[in-house]
Amino acid sequence: MTSQVLDKLKATEIRYDELTRLVSDPAVQNDPATYRKHAKALAELQPLIDAYRERQRVEAEVSEARELAASGDAGLKALADEEMPRLTARLTALDESIRALLVPKDPNDERNVVLEIRAGTGGDEAALFAAELFRMYSRYAERRGWKIDVLNSNATGVGGVKEVVATIEGKGVYGRFKHESGVHRVQRVPATEASGRIHTSTATVAVLPEAQEVDIVIEPKDIRIDTCCSSGPGGQSVNTTYSAVRLTHLPTGIVVSQQDEKSQIKNRQKAMKVLRSRLYEMELRKQQDAIAKERRGQVGSGDRSEKIRTYNFKENRVTDHRINFTMHQLEDALDGDIDTLIEQMAAREQSDRLKQATDAEEVKN
Repeated sequence: MTSQVLDKLKATEIRYDELTRLVSDPAVQNDPATYRKHAKALAELQPLIDAYRERQRVEAEVSEARELAASGDAGLKALADEEMPRLTARLTALDESIRALLVPKDPNDERNVVLEIRAGTGGDEAALFAAELFRMYSRYAERRGWKIDVLNSNATGVGGVKEVVATIEGKGVYGRFKHESGVHRVQRVPATEASGRIHTSTATVAVLPEAQEVDIVIEPKDIRIDTCCSSGPGGQSVNTTYSAVRLTHLPTGIVVSQQDEKSQIKNRQKAMKVLRSRLYEMELRKQQDAIAKERRGQVGSGDRSEKIRTYNFKENRVTDHRINFTMHQLEDALDGDIDTLIEQMAAREQSDRLKQATDAEEVKN
């Protein structure tokens, strides 16, 4: 481990000790906002500090074993020689863990998300697949105790959806969902296919980190607001009150429609939430392109034009094309058991970030 990394670890430990003192300070404990801020920072540093202190302990054992080996006592040398491989392997593993923990995290990982799913090519079959994808993500979110709120949906008469937009709120939602953006492809025999021919249909998924008002400031002059009567199922108020809202962001041309609520005010609030998140994602994309154009099409680029995953019913498989990973538990995946897929992509992202950090450190040295 380089001296620069060790210096960084020492500085981090000093910061950790300072935060520990602060969260124990009665004055800080009586200020909920400040206490939460320091407690969150402390929790984020905890895994790194635990690994660093464990490394110090193992390093001390290594030094002790070397001293025993050099003592001249044959028995002690034999014991030291027996222990050294285990201690060296443990030290190497800790160094790898520490390097991974030092890699900067995506600042958006803890955010809530706006999830958008739209039927692609394939007609009714694509709409059915879009509905299945939404069910898959909903089941996954429910298993993790996250809150799902449908903002807008456009159902078809065969049980599918042309599009559905929803927010998902909880701890670390974006960090788990961010690699789901892209084109999802399904290969199966539709129920209406008499000849048994396999059809290929698609649906697009977009995962946007939910933006706060402090992230994106939208000027009133940049918004055109249109209202109209709601359409579709909804009871007596449908087509009688102007509750549906369509927002057009004039500088970008982004259009957001919302009609699920009977209240025009609530529809406007939900539409603004989606618009703000789309604008925030647009700004993130600009920053990413400016910083690293070569990352486009790689992990985390969120390029929706690429085919990222295939769900093949005949072979009972799900394949993620970005990392060439296949699992043969299709039904489980569509029932929300997608942790393996998500963790494979997270591991790839972590590996890429670690390589970038290592390359940057080598250039600096």
